[in-house]
Amino acid sequence: MAFIYYITQVQFEFGAIKLLRQECERVGITRPLVVTDPGVKAAGVLQKALDALNPPNQSGAAIPVVVFDQTPSNPTETAVRMAVELYKASNCDGLIAVGGGSAIDCAKGVAIAATHEGALKTYATIEGGSLKITERAAPLIAVPTTSGTGSEVARGAIIILDDHRKLGFHSWHLVPKTAICDPGLTFGLPAKLTAATGMDAIAHCMETFMAPLFNPPADGIALDGLERGWAHIERATRDGSDREARLNMMSASMQGAMAFQKGLGCVHSLSHSLGGVDPRLHHGTLNAMFLPAVVRFNADAESIQKEHRMDRMARAMGLASGSDIPEAIKAMNGRLGLPTGLAAMGVERGQFSRIIEGALADHCHKTNPRLASVANYEEMLAASL
Repeated sequence: MAFIYYITQVQFEFGAIKLLRQECERVGITRPLVVTDPGVKAAGVLQKALDALNPPNQSGAAIPVVVFDQTPSNPTETAVRMAVELYKASNCDGLIAVGGGSAIDCAKGVAIAATHEGALKTYATIEGGSLKITERAAPLIAVPTTSGTGSEVARGAIIILDDHRKLGFHSWHLVPKTAICDPGLTFGLPAKLTAATGMDAIAHCMETFMAPLFNPPADGIALDGLERGWAHIERATRDGSDREARLNMMSASMQGAMAFQKGLGCVHSLSHSLGGVDPRLHHGTLNAMFLPAVVRFNADAESIQKEHRMDRMARAMGLASGSDIPEAIKAMNGRLGLPTGLAAMGVERGQFSRIIEGALADHCHKTNPRLASVANYEEMLAASL
């Protein structure tokens, strides 16, 4: 049986950040913990959110706000624990995440840990924890400041646990009550980060379209997101103030996450695993490195061939044939200034066994259109090196 659910309320427009106070009132959050990171704070974007919560000429009482601004580039259980202590000490009743996927995922970890008993790993998907996450999860409003993960409309979070595993947490109770998507908040995002997060969004659209489960709405959303992302990522990277490019990249990011409830695949199982092995590596960049090899591997899947999925993606990307996709992705990575491969990021063959072990256990492994073996993963890693 196909389960199709779309998904949450989205405020999408330039200037949408001004609606943050209104959305807190709608959701019933009166004492929020704002979860963000040092970069967002330094860029002045956090202040825009704080000003929106308590505008200068507001009517009514001020909303008391507490800020946790120490989210690392890959959210960790340690960061979640620190934020939970602040949440409880300040008697907060909800969360506002302002940042990229790391801040939003960290906030989702807080939404679980602040309201549920036991170790965080108890609630990880591969530990059978999804059904243990209940409606008690703290309400969350998400304000994305990058165009990559789409976590603002997703039910999942990826967190590195104390035991160094990078695990997924999935529940409909983790979906933000509102996503405030303001493309203006991405103006000035550095070119390298624009490229890496943009390729993350493109990877989401491509992987979910290749996933074999039946979900035509997800397929349509993913293809449209791919077309928007592929057409605008270079413009957004080249000119951080290009309004049309920033709008379309934020839409591609949101659409990829709306669609990936259908499932992802080997790109993400490898990226999640390698991100746990070396947390310094950027998730979106890893996805860009793995995409060409995984697309080649998936091309022989029965579901891909039956529904001509490679050629359909190629049309959305302006390519002549599905067979052109892997080299087109490599060429795009080069034009965006991304690394030439995993080796340029410091990955070595001696790490392959650990990466494969994690990939086989990852929640995305089984939703790939072809079930990858150890040997298949070795080939994909070697081709991505």
